[in-house]
Amino acid sequence: MALTKKIFGTDGVRGTANVEPVTAETALKLGRAAAHVFKNLETQSRGRGRHKIVIGKDTRLSGYMLESAISSGILSMGVDVLFIGPLPTPGVAYVTRSLRADAGIVITASHNPYADNGIKFFRADGYKLDDTIENQIEDLVFSGEIENIRPTAGEIGKAMRIEDALGRYIEYAKASFPRKLTLEGMRIVVDCANGAAYKSTPCVLTELGADVIVYGNHPDGTNINKDCGSMHPEALCRKVVEHQAHLGIAHDGDADRVLLCDETGTLIDGDDIMAIAALDLLREPGHHENMFRHPHATGGLSGKTLVTTVMSNAGLEAAILAAGGKVVRTNVGDKNVIDEMLRNDLNFGGEQSGHLIFRDYSTTGDGLVAALQILRIMKSKDTPLSKLAKCWTRFPQLVTNVRVREKKPFEQLDGVMKLVDEAELELKAQGGRLLLRYSGTEPKARLLLEGRDAKTLEAWSGKIIIAIQKQIGEK
Repeated sequence: MALTKKIFGTDGVRGTANVEPVTAETALKLGRAAAHVFKNLETQSRGRGRHKIVIGKDTRLSGYMLESAISSGILSMGVDVLFIGPLPTPGVAYVTRSLRADAGIVITASHNPYADNGIKFFRADGYKLDDTIENQIEDLVFSGEIENIRPTAGEIGKAMRIEDALGRYIEYAKASFPRKLTLEGMRIVVDCANGAAYKSTPCVLTELGADVIVYGNHPDGTNINKDCGSMHPEALCRKVVEHQAHLGIAHDGDADRVLLCDETGTLIDGDDIMAIAALDLLREPGHHENMFRHPHATGGLSGKTLVTTVMSNAGLEAAILAAGGKVVRTNVGDKNVIDEMLRNDLNFGGEQSGHLIFRDYSTTGDGLVAALQILRIMKSKDTPLSKLAKCWTRFPQLVTNVRVREKKPFEQLDGVMKLVDEAELELKAQGGRLLLRYSGTEPKARLLLEGRDAKTLEAWSGKIIIAIQKQIGEK
């Protein structure tokens, strides 16, 4: 298959392993291009001697192939490689900073099935690459501009394995939990999705004193995300009830996400977690005591602002506003959330899917750190998770899809935007919202309505959908 001149998607490179662009050949070229770009971002390496790049991965079988290929490309450009083995994506970001490396790479397809894989890059400071650097790497892969750069003899890079990377990440994660608290007396069920957190999350919780019951901690290269983890949380919820646990924790394959389950077996999603944590930060600033803390952290919710995406429920926004805070929404994708947080120096944001970014502690979504923040609140308030989750009310939501024969701008459809404006006015008055867009992958228009009254949503949805169907509906 010929390579298109676009390798990077919304979150690094991703696709079926051993099919372009996720092949050994392209990984090698990516390694060469990335090494060249990072070497030239800073002429002086962050550590002593040569520039170096950290490589971590999740538990997929294809990780060995891609790890070998991308490291060969890096070494061929005179840059050293530090292998850290299977580690959560946030662990790779942290170890990149901890080892003073010039960049970090994690080989993962996150929540995708095991046949897929991907490559994500981190800058020296642990944040994901911006589009400018991605474009530079992409251009070099296709231009052949660096084909003649071939260090020889002692200038070729060398690879080494870092044996204590897991230990470093474990200590870092534990440091996000107050030293005065322990998890003694708590029974926690953990589902590691047979992924990158299969050692780290159980270890941290055990060391903090919890009674931990672990599932999904026997990766075999092909069972990552299979009927387990945050992609299949119903299994976790059953086990929490079965073991009479106080809490359930489910990760995805690279553990940058978390979903929780309360003691009654009810799923607690990213919106619930954001409501609990943001309202706690608004109410009780100044309780953090973390050595890794963002230097400008106030101890509360920076700017009294939560960053989330267009997918989060309107009830979350209503709860934050009622507590004196505000909500900024971005497009879907944790990278968009982080970019907004960086732009305005904000310290907490996330997605309904379970990407939670506590920027006082981490530079990316970290499922373990997020779980520890909820555990901190449970322990310090001596309150079960089911009660904490009642701090907000989820608004009724109505999503309607209509098949269309063309994706004409809604502004060009007779009367549609007038109806949308009228509906939005009424919904906003009750703290709700409206989102109308075309699907990026299917011939469909999608209408999302949220508000306090389900009948109002149904009435407006009917009017708007009929107006769209009459003009561009599939015949």
